[in-house]
Amino acid sequence: MNIKMVLLASAAAFAASTPVLAADAIVAAEPEPVEYVRVCDAYGTGYFYIPGTETCLKIEGYIRFQVNVGPTSDTNDSSWDAVTRGQVQFTAKSDTEYGPLTGVIVLQANADNATNQDTILDSAYLDVAGFRAGLFYSWWDDGLSGETDDIGSVVTLHNSIRYQYETGSFYAGISVDELEDGVYQGDFDPALDALVANDGPNNVGVAFGIGGTAGAFSYQITGGWDFDNEDGAIRAMGTAELGPGTLGLAVVYSSGPNSYYSTAEWAVAAEYAIKATDKLKITPGVQYYGNYIGGADPFATVPDSFDGAGDAWKAGLTVDYQIVDNFYAKASVQYLDPEDGDDVTTGYFRLQRSF
Repeated sequence: MNIKMVLLASAAAFAASTPVLAADAIVAAEPEPVEYVRVCDAYGTGYFYIPGTETCLKIEGYIRFQVNVGPTSDTNDSSWDAVTRGQVQFTAKSDTEYGPLTGVIVLQANADNATNQDTILDSAYLDVAGFRAGLFYSWWDDGLSGETDDIGSVVTLHNSIRYQYETGSFYAGISVDELEDGVYQGDFDPALDALVANDGPNNVGVAFGIGGTAGAFSYQITGGWDFDNEDGAIRAMGTAELGPGTLGLAVVYSSGPNSYYSTAEWAVAAEYAIKATDKLKITPGVQYYGNYIGGADPFATVPDSFDGAGDAWKAGLTVDYQIVDNFYAKASVQYLDPEDGDDVTTGYFRLQRSF
């Protein structure tokens, strides 16, 4: 046997005598537990559970681009003005022994241009068992579906406390409203050649709302009493499906200029919303005012009565077109002819995407 064979035999013997060792096992780290967002269908579509809680949250809003057309103003010497708005709403709901507890926050940002912008709290309130408290819109913000009717308050967003009882087809409620940014009756001061307010911004009012549906008919009766101005207003509205569209009628009466209604002593409005196609709606409307003093701005001083004011009438047309789901266009033109002033034509074109 030569030396080469001796070496090979020694190597084979060594390998046979050496125990075989298995490789170390690879241990994978356990994944961190992940809590996926769960859909909450207890309150309708769009809600999801906030992770780690039993509270359901819904996020919605819209983006709006609008071009307004009308008379010139002190701040804009053009007959048209483009504005953009972004609004987002957060709605939180959870079950309690008193029923669903609801909280709503609405944030709104408006831009007239790159530098002239404002962001506001458009609503913020809590609601449980029919009670609502916070900043929210009153029943006087409701109106007919077109843009012609002028039957609401100058300011309809108040810090309020409200109770509303409702069933599927009926509701009735009462609210106490802080009317700090409403209108105020004043006396004419010859030395200043202007109205001077009788009182400061400390208005409080009480309003009520009753409404419901009965088949193809819906109705609403709204009233309010302004304690500082010691005057009030009442309004009735109704709609009915008739032919290819919906007929809407409204009437409003005010005992004197106040924060609930100050445009005229009385007014009647009518419209007919024609559903031309599944995507196109055309709404002509008219309104007549008795003893018209005109729409006031927030914090405005108004006469203490409607005596001596002339009448006015208004006519307009609004067209709504749904381009695709959640995206629509709206165009509106309105003509107002007051007996004691110049006639005026206004309008706008709007594009809005909701989500």
